[in-house]
Amino acid sequence: MTRAAARAVRPEAEEQGLVLARFLPYRLNVAAVAISQDLARLYGARWNIGIAEWRLIATLGETDGLTATQLVADTRLHKTKVSRAVATLESRGLLRREADSADRRSARLSLTGAGRALYAEVAPVALDHERRLRARIEPADLAAFERVLDRLIALGREVGPS
Repeated sequence: MTRAAARAVRPEAEEQGLVLARFLPYRLNVAAVAISQDLARLYGARWNIGIAEWRLIATLGETDGLTATQLVADTRLHKTKVSRAVATLESRGLLRREADSADRRSARLSLTGAGRALYAEVAPVALDHERRLRARIEPADLAAFERVLDRLIALGREVGPS
């Protein structure tokens, strides 16, 4: 139960119908943030990286040579968070920029050798975290949730990035 669910709801809010404890976008966000923050405690303490840095490392660990615009679309992070994370990772020698031959105004971003090594260390920690989370959910519930989540992600793509 979220903190919002534990509080008494004003009758006027109940009449309007917008009660955050029952509002799907809010509940999805609460769950996503809680899980991300729990994982961030693990890699933050050990490798001194935050959520945005981790998302960029994970994304570039899968696909090198993306632009910042592509990272914004893939990670759904705000462009200023992506920009700061790129600067942080670049200053730590974990990421490099190369001019985009097709568009000189843009840069292609890739993990350096040190960035790939960090990805190789952090990925098993993230996968173990996911394994432990999945183990706490009944298989049938997890399968149903994943179907619904796939549908919600597809709906979100139809809307596009904010």
